[in-house]
Amino acid sequence: PIEALPLAYPFTVERYELRVGTGGAGLHPGGCGVVREYLFHDLATVSLVTERRRFAPWGLAGGEPGSVGRNTLIRADGESTDLGARAEVDVGVGDRVRIETPGGGGWGLA
Repeated sequence: PIEALPLAYPFTVERYELRVGTGGAGLHPGGCGVVREYLFHDLATVSLVTERRRFAPWGLAGGEPGSVGRNTLIRADGESTDLGARAEVDVGVGDRVRIETPGGGGWGLA
C-alpha cells in the first residue's frame, strides 16, 4: 500500500488518480491512464523505464488511439523538466516526480 512506502523509502505518494479522457474512443473505449506524483524527503536517484511516451497505444477495428504518457521532474523551486520514457535522475528534498501513464486504445467503430 502507498501509505507504507515512506517506512522503506524516502518519498511519499502525493497524488494517485485517473487521467480522465486519455482512453481512445470506440465502441469499447480504451481505459484511462493514471497520474502518480512522488514527493521526495531525502536525496535519491530515480530510474524510469516506461513505454508509450512518444507513440500512442493504437486502437483496433476502427477505435481511436489512447493518449501518450508523460514523465516529469518538478524541482522544489518549481522548475519542470520532461524526463522522456527512460531516465535516471538525482532528486533532492522537496523535488517531485510525476508519472502519467498512457490511456488504452479504443476498439471498434463508435
